[in-house]
Amino acid sequence: MIKKAIDQGRTVLGIEFGSTRIKAVLIGEDSTSVAQGAYNWENRYEDGIWTYHLEDIWTGLQECYQQLASDVKRQYHTDLKKIGAIGFSAMMHGYMAFDRQGELLVPFRTWRNTITEQASKELTELFQYHIPQRWSIAHLYQAILNREEHVGKISFLSTLAGYVHWKLTGKKVLGIGEASGMFPIDIQTKNYNKRMIQQFDEKIAKEQFSWKLEEILPHVLVAGEPAGVLTEEGARLLDPSGKLQAGIPLCPPEGDAGTGMTATNSVAKRTGNVSAGTSVFAMIVLEKALKKVHSEIDLVTTPDGNLVAMVHCNNCTSDLNDWIKIFEEAAACFGVQVSQNQLFSVLYQKALEGDADCGGLLAYNYLSGEHITNIEKGRPLFVRTPKSNFNLANFMRVHLFTALGALKTGLDILSQEEGVEVDQIFGHGGFFKTQGVGQRILAAAIHTPVSVLETAGEGGAWGIALLASFMLYKKENETLDCFLTNRVFQGKTGSQIQPDPKEIAGFDAFMKRYQAGLVLESAAENCLLD
Repeated sequence: MIKKAIDQGRTVLGIEFGSTRIKAVLIGEDSTSVAQGAYNWENRYEDGIWTYHLEDIWTGLQECYQQLASDVKRQYHTDLKKIGAIGFSAMMHGYMAFDRQGELLVPFRTWRNTITEQASKELTELFQYHIPQRWSIAHLYQAILNREEHVGKISFLSTLAGYVHWKLTGKKVLGIGEASGMFPIDIQTKNYNKRMIQQFDEKIAKEQFSWKLEEILPHVLVAGEPAGVLTEEGARLLDPSGKLQAGIPLCPPEGDAGTGMTATNSVAKRTGNVSAGTSVFAMIVLEKALKKVHSEIDLVTTPDGNLVAMVHCNNCTSDLNDWIKIFEEAAACFGVQVSQNQLFSVLYQKALEGDADCGGLLAYNYLSGEHITNIEKGRPLFVRTPKSNFNLANFMRVHLFTALGALKTGLDILSQEEGVEVDQIFGHGGFFKTQGVGQRILAAAIHTPVSVLETAGEGGAWGIALLASFMLYKKENETLDCFLTNRVFQGKTGSQIQPDPKEIAGFDAFMKRYQAGLVLESAAENCLLD
């Protein structure tokens, strides 16, 4: 049955560019995964910029797709030639500026860069709407403030997802969720905010650029709308073997925030999800606008255009992953070969044996800056007092706790200052891979029940595949929420963990230590130079 669906082009492909891995998921007509591919990659820190080279992007995409095609061949003894629909997503925001010839003007500036503080503050004041440092408009305006020569040559501005989609289809478009991380969206019109567009153009009028802002931004599409087809050139870019046929329809490209909401069925109001991996972010779908502007809270949208409060933190598990590598290296010194999966599982479980408050230990996982805590440059730290209960369980526990420290700071604003209520929170990403551990710690951190679906491990690649499937199969007037609830997640509620009062008290005690110790992180930032 699956082989027949593959041969007849009744499958859907989703590919997502994560921070450390590019993943492809092919799904069948029942929305379940039938084949997968992946490619590991890493960002580069060059000339003060976190970036990926263009060759990294295309090598990674082609290798990932080839892994998927090989998986199809191995399982079903057929070649992947026809696909019903394709969707691309990527780590959100960032800055990719191109000239009229389609050449990249400056290296890709990823979401991880915290180099646009002046632009962020000025635009937030201008619009009376929080503009995070990682948003594309902040990068553009900072480049203007810096008098960067390339700005006058810009013909097109996009994100990584929009760039890949453009090269494969020729269409300069973005899904509304990803577009909302380039420039503020008007929820009523489902397009860029016209008032703010005008304000921006007036502010930079004296520069006399040849472009107006709206002319260089991608066109905005909502979930379900067609976003072009795979061209012959695009088919060869994706599959250099020449087997994949052109003409396949593509859905609007989205960011990993939108695919995370989709993959956890969290696009309806009063739902939310936490995606925890290299970075960590929480998405809460709002019933109404917030009462005031908060620098810690971003306002974005679901893939179908509902308002979302987003708490985004640059750092989550990267420092913890490095510690796991140290344990792996230590084991190897004794001639013991242990897989990373086993190390993660055993050491995560060990954390549950620790003291509720981590025994007085303190850690910061800041490999890069963290705007919520006003840290510009990251310096990972581990600190203890002579009286701290220093053992393996507490060591692992404190690194899991600190992975959520900045996130907790932002979510407390939504619950305590804005009175935002949430019926359910879903967790997904590598932080939740070891059953029950990350889920239990998040529940304690946010004082809320946390559910993890069986499909959570599929991640954003599966989420963008679902959005492509929605475009292909949606009924007239069917909403994304109804499609997901009734046709994808029907009867799938996942496993839920209630917050434990003792663990809540422990996490709250840790957070007092975390807030008090930020002065140490700030000192390290100033003393330990690059």
